[in-house]
Order: sequence, then structure tokens, then C-alpha cells
Amino acid sequence: MQGGNYISLATRKRSGEWVATPVWFAPDGGNYYVFSAGEAGKVKRLRNFSESRIAPCTMNGTVTGPWSDTRAYVLDKPADQQVALAALRRKYGWQMLAADFFSRLTGKMGRRAYIRIEP
Repeated sequence: MQGGNYISLATRKRSGEWVATPVWFAPDGGNYYVFSAGEAGKVKRLRNFSESRIAPCTMNGTVTGPWSDTRAYVLDKPADQQVALAALRRKYGWQMLAADFFSRLTGKMGRRAYIRIEP
């Protein structure tokens, strides 16, 4: 999954149902990093269950390859969050900087959640 701009990240509800969301991702050190709004459903679900799965997808979430079982964790330590942000900035360059700029402008930067996905 090194190529492409999006992966579908599926997280599990308490009912066992999977909920998939297309997200930007960046590989680093054998893991993948993504970010999300801190109050997003996927973040809440990951706090309950680290079990997840990923697949390559298009921007609108159409899965284009096989699913892989993973574990995903919300990063609470600032040092871990910086690793995630650096990986995303390396991959997405000016696009990530623009996203950061508008997140700061709207006050959402401090409420972001960073997620590490372990294959």
C-alpha cells in the first residue's frame, strides 16, 4: 500500500459491524499513519477496539484491492503525534501544509487525532 493517496480504514462497532472511511495515509517505519477529527466516529471506535483493517481505495472510498487485517491505535503522546504528522507532511507536502493551515485557522488543529496502523 505504499502507492496511492487513500486507504479505506475499517473500524469495528460494538455490534461487530465494520465501518470503512477513506483517509490519507503515510507509511513510516513499517506502520501507516493517518489523521482525523478527534471527535470522529473512527477515533471513538478505535478507543474501544484496536482491531481494524485497511485496503487501497479511491478518494470516494471505492475499494480497489484486498483488505488486510491490522491493529490501529490513537496516539496520545505528543512525540508519537509528531512522528505521524512528519510522515504525513513528507508524503503530502503542500497539500498537508494547506490542511494544517486551514485547521489552525478554524481552531481544529488542536483537536486532531493521529492514528498508527500496524500491519
